[in-house]
Amino acid sequence: MPEQRFPYYEFFAGGGMARLGLGARWRCLFANDCCEKKASAYRSNFVGSSELLVRDVGEVRPDDLPGEPLLVWASFPCQDLSLAGNGAGLKGKRSGTFWPFWRLMQGLARDGRPSPLIVLENVIGALTSNGGHDFHAIVRAARAAGYRVGALVINALHFVPQSRPRLFILAVDSNVTIPSTLRADAPSALWHPGTLRIAHSGLPADLRDSWTWWHLPAPVIPPGTLDNIVEPNPSDVKWHTVEETKRLLSMMSRPNLRKVEQARRLKRPIIGTVYRRTRRNDAGERVQRAEVRFDQISGCLRTPVGGSSRQTILVVDGDSIRSRLLSSREAARLMGVPDTYILPGNYTEGYHLMGDGLVVPVVSWLETHLLYPLVRSKVLASEAA
Repeated sequence: MPEQRFPYYEFFAGGGMARLGLGARWRCLFANDCCEKKASAYRSNFVGSSELLVRDVGEVRPDDLPGEPLLVWASFPCQDLSLAGNGAGLKGKRSGTFWPFWRLMQGLARDGRPSPLIVLENVIGALTSNGGHDFHAIVRAARAAGYRVGALVINALHFVPQSRPRLFILAVDSNVTIPSTLRADAPSALWHPGTLRIAHSGLPADLRDSWTWWHLPAPVIPPGTLDNIVEPNPSDVKWHTVEETKRLLSMMSRPNLRKVEQARRLKRPIIGTVYRRTRRNDAGERVQRAEVRFDQISGCLRTPVGGSSRQTILVVDGDSIRSRLLSSREAARLMGVPDTYILPGNYTEGYHLMGDGLVVPVVSWLETHLLYPLVRSKVLASEAA
């Protein structure tokens, strides 16, 4: 079979990081996002971008969707499903956009052009929100539409120096033959952690019976360290003053200060990352704390909205301690985005774009080991019919 580019749609596209991860074997027929700022970044990086429709997903109609996709990717908003969110789940204003998206998938099916593959990406809180009922509802909707469903939890730390676990639900049309090499007889510790296994066990029997445990190989390429991503002289952030760094240290608890002291004793430069969090002190009062880690893995990038703090770099070299905010380019590198990617000129917009995005090498791993084999099997079967 001659090599071809497989058509797909990308919903909640952001800056196009799923597109980066899927790579040259795929051709984007349609992309959608409701944020003009993210759309601007998308257009800056993908020449033409005529396939991008900036509109609320609830206002998109099946007639707006061209052609017949072999894959639909949807990273629907996580705010209402996040463990730190408001608990509204799929009834929330943001995460509830899953339902108008899914109605579009049903519309495609009525038009006789259902997508054989659908990937839904979200935070792992989607497994437990509303007592697991939101996860049940997603799996039930996919199953009712004729899809077999399985899921994986992939932590980005296997690919980049960032702790970022995310849930990937892969739905495959029942008419697609799934190669045996892509299915596992039982969950794996690497891709199917306890939270996912518990969520699966809580599904009704009919959904458990139609479940697929997807098989993925373990990554073999080291994820790198913070040394690989930190810029010596970033253009969009400045090093803190001595007073600002002292104030940051003053916000640390004794255990965190001990980490800094241990780093000083190394007598060589070491990079740590810091998040500011609200914790209760010994008197039970809620106070802001600075928490540091020196394991060469950054904390999970967050969007700088809703009170979430930006991540801070802490460089310790003996008695020298310097600090500053993580730059937007460093945030992009933590997401596996190449340096050729054009970031927004505004620091906050660039940081937000990355914190709200996908880790590119994770998408690539899924593409290589699941999505491409599945769609190739589908195309081969269609050509043989």
